Amino acid sequence: MSVLLQVSDAHFGAEIPAVRDALRQLALQERPDVVVWTGDLTQRARREQFSAARRFADSLPGAQTVAMPGNHDIPLYNLVDRLVRPYANYRRAFGTELEPELEREDLLLLLVKTTRRWRHKHGELSPAQVERVAQRLRQASPRQLRVVATHQPLQPLDACDLGHRLRCPRNALSTWAQAGVDVILGGHTHRPRCDRVDMGARAIWIVQAGTSISHRVRSEQPNSVNVLRHESAALAAHCCVERWDFDQRSGRFVCAQHTRAALSR
Repeated sequence: MSVLLQVSDAHFGAEIPAVRDALRQLALQERPDVVVWTGDLTQRARREQFSAARRFADSLPGAQTVAMPGNHDIPLYNLVDRLVRPYANYRRAFGTELEPELEREDLLLLLVKTTRRWRHKHGELSPAQVERVAQRLRQASPRQLRVVATHQPLQPLDACDLGHRLRCPRNALSTWAQAGVDVILGGHTHRPRCDRVDMGARAIWIVQAGTSISHRVRSEQPNSVNVLRHESAALAAHCCVERWDFDQRSGRFVCAQHTRAALSR
């Protein structure tokens, strides 16, 4: 079984220490194989904020870290760095690969960079990125859970999230669905969700995470992360998607929602 912990919008530099420590305890409790960071690791893309994020990632024993930058991981006020070396501090802490991939017997995880140096908030996907991901999805094994992660969402939760939607080819979602994607992870909106979306003959799952440890919660949503569990012995018939919310009273993350996500095969 692969256990994947999705941590999004941590915003180190604006983190709440008690929530950060509770997330570490959750990771020690659940022992994920993979921790995927779906962007906005930092609040202002400063070196010390990336260092704090890296130290936290390294404090989770046994978990493999896979990360991508979000729009907050590009300098905002230093225009020279933003234009000339937008990912310098990110790369120093999390490596040079901005679109990493991870492949296990029962998991194919593809991270897609949606940030652009000329955009402050909005994300973008190019036709070349859409096709590259589709080609990798077509190569997946039937036993693999096929997960694509972006920072900004491909599909908004409701009307108030329309402004956060990715600028991308109109057929991006259907192209990935036809290529075999099961789950699309995202962040950015700080509003968790787990929704089934029917795409013709196939269904895919849109899984968004809230802000994991920062004070920048929205719409009275608590801090939250997602845990995905997938067993290859089940021949990829389903995966379990769990939303874990931070509970103020207990000072711990608790499982607030459990979805048995049936997969199209």
